Amino acid sequence: MKVGIARDNRFLEHKTGHFHPEHPKRLDAIYRMVDQHFDGRLIHIPSSPATLEQIERIHSPSYVKRILKTAEQRITSLAPDTPISADSYFAAWLAAGACVKGIDSLMEETCDAFFAFVRPPGHHALPDKASGFCIFNNIAIAAQYAIDRYALERIIVIDWDIHHGNGIHDIFYDNQKVLYVSTHDLMLYPYTGEIDQKGSGKGEGYTVNIPILREFTDDDMIYLYQEILRPLINGYQPQLIMVAAGFDAHISDPIGRSRLTEATYSGVTRLLKHFRSSVENPPLFYSLEGGYHQRALAESIKTVLMELTGSLSPMPPLSPGQAVTDLVAQLKKIHLPDGVFND
Repeated sequence: MKVGIARDNRFLEHKTGHFHPEHPKRLDAIYRMVDQHFDGRLIHIPSSPATLEQIERIHSPSYVKRILKTAEQRITSLAPDTPISADSYFAAWLAAGACVKGIDSLMEETCDAFFAFVRPPGHHALPDKASGFCIFNNIAIAAQYAIDRYALERIIVIDWDIHHGNGIHDIFYDNQKVLYVSTHDLMLYPYTGEIDQKGSGKGEGYTVNIPILREFTDDDMIYLYQEILRPLINGYQPQLIMVAAGFDAHISDPIGRSRLTEATYSGVTRLLKHFRSSVENPPLFYSLEGGYHQRALAESIKTVLMELTGSLSPMPPLSPGQAVTDLVAQLKKIHLPDGVFND
């Protein structure tokens, strides 16, 4: 696969303070890993800021004006957990724009897969509110752009961050053009994403919330995604597969408090490569969300990039536990009547 990336040192200018977990050193670690292990193997897609029109397809004009007013301010806060600095507004604008450019690179077939190494992250951002370290909802802006510019009608967004992406969830909750699938810990911020929330109106059945247990293993998570994504992708026939790629479910992460390793992320990426081959090979889009242990973050992304750039390998045998097999059965009971699953 031809794999493109977005990387830009201007994302480092979003300063959050020395002790904030969403720190520029996260990207430093990723960029060093890319230089060390993937030099010459990835396509660099230059980043440019999103347009006002693209931002305002998701965010309210009053909220956008509020962000612009933070230009050149010293560190202040948009929300209790979301500090910003003088150049944060531009980094946020650039992060959204990098994701838009990624969509172009996929639709124009410059790349088969794309990974946006951007900050600030986006999946908690609401149309008129910053939250959870997020300013603009990068994935939502990119998905809406794909709908507007390329007339896509079926986009699946897979959110494997340990925190529920309440922003993406709410923005597309009544929209059948975006199928949102989230695995998350309900006991962590933002404490949303109940299993019986399935969407509303035209979007009913197009939201799949999957609360997971902290004791789940790599085999449990890969099995869960295998059993849920296969019927969803077969039934929905997505034209684009997007991943809200947070890595804070890693066992080393100071916030996630889970048991997973980088094997989950590489395993699910391998699954996606297998599943896309059955539905006319839709492009793969990844955008960085959480992940706050620098080594674990870089190593996890390394395994994802190795899967994306390597040949397609068979899936290894799995040994899932009873709890995850019960969860899969519960999810199918909830969602099979909606007709989105093709099990």
